[in-house]
Amino acid sequence: MATAAACPCACSRAIAAAEDLTANNPGLKLQVAVSYGGRWDIAEAARKLAKRVAGGSLRADDITEDHVSDALELAGVPDPDLLIRTGGEMRISNFLLWNLAYTELYFTDRLWPEFDIAALEAALAFFAARERRFGLTGSQPQRAAGAP
Repeated sequence: MATAAACPCACSRAIAAAEDLTANNPGLKLQVAVSYGGRWDIAEAARKLAKRVAGGSLRADDITEDHVSDALELAGVPDPDLLIRTGGEMRISNFLLWNLAYTELYFTDRLWPEFDIAALEAALAFFAARERRFGLTGSQPQRAAGAP
């Protein structure tokens, strides 16, 4: 992923300092998307793969979803399980278009500054009640687990 040093925004020094401060932390990972667009990311991945094909290290017919995933900016980062969209908007707004394929989407009218612990708990309760099927129908997970 592009580093803060390459970021033209005014906050790039603060981001770089935070990266340096937390570089060796073993816990949670925070991804900050500054000037990120899902369409741009997919187009960049396509360009990377096209260069590999032109260079002869990959055949166009052999390109898989894994090749595309590996060419994205968030290659190696697990896809989100839950996306919380605040502010009453009911869209993903060009955000992580590839990565959100099986993400549960939670929409709330609350604006970000007012999104408190109670709001987070409501989003997590919504998520806990979801049946994660990853593209299967409601009966397929039971069949896959051996149920009739």
